Amino acid sequence: MSDEVKLERRGGAAIVQIDRPARRNALDRATVNELGRIGRALAADSSVRAALLTGSGDKAFCAGADLKERAGMSEDEVRAMLRSYRSELAWLDTSPFPVIAAVNGAALGGGFELALACDLRVAAETAVFALPETSLGIIPAAGGTQRLPRLVGTSKALELILLGTRLTAAEALSLGVVNRVAPANTDVVADTLTWLEPVLSGPATAMRAALAAVRAAATTPLAEGLESELAAYEVCLESEDRKRALAAFAARKKPPAE
Repeated sequence: MSDEVKLERRGGAAIVQIDRPARRNALDRATVNELGRIGRALAADSSVRAALLTGSGDKAFCAGADLKERAGMSEDEVRAMLRSYRSELAWLDTSPFPVIAAVNGAALGGGFELALACDLRVAAETAVFALPETSLGIIPAAGGTQRLPRLVGTSKALELILLGTRLTAAEALSLGVVNRVAPANTDVVADTLTWLEPVLSGPATAMRAALAAVRAAATTPLAEGLESELAAYEVCLESEDRKRALAAFAARKKPPAE
């Protein structure tokens, strides 16, 4: 276990914080492994309604790979590290609840890719985003070349990757890279939790079903995706959440929180 990743619970929200401010919250092997351990435990916990991933301080969300550690790695060790990104961070976009990156500062290289792996992204006004790998003789290899084009299109993704263009939070919002920019001088985690209130207090079954159905759209042909949608609706149809919501609607009241 690593003490460089912290977990905090606030009701149905789980806040996962990379706590390596001296290394700008960069990812070393121990940190990646601990993120995987925590993520798998959260994914198995039915009380979790949403998870937030953030970094400590207000300078960096995550500066990417820990280059000090990387300098001492053999080529095979680097290959193993890249594979561990996929195995240990897979929970970010496969958990039954949404995972939101609360980007508190610079998200560079693998840090940007870490945010891209989450379902949603909220940025502090001072956050910046960039994939500078090609200038270092490599490419984004923690999902960046695959996830970024799905958000901004192939041409824009090529521009950002080949030129290593740095985006401000406002620019990231305009491109659809982030869903929201927190107001100035506002804690991005607190703002994200407020923004997520409909998810944290709404019908859990419907939230999870909607998440599963929309995720299916990204990886399946339309006909198969429509079948996934029907299967997800069936789960809602048989749920107690739906019955409570219908009763509340009939009584012109807000559905009770779980």
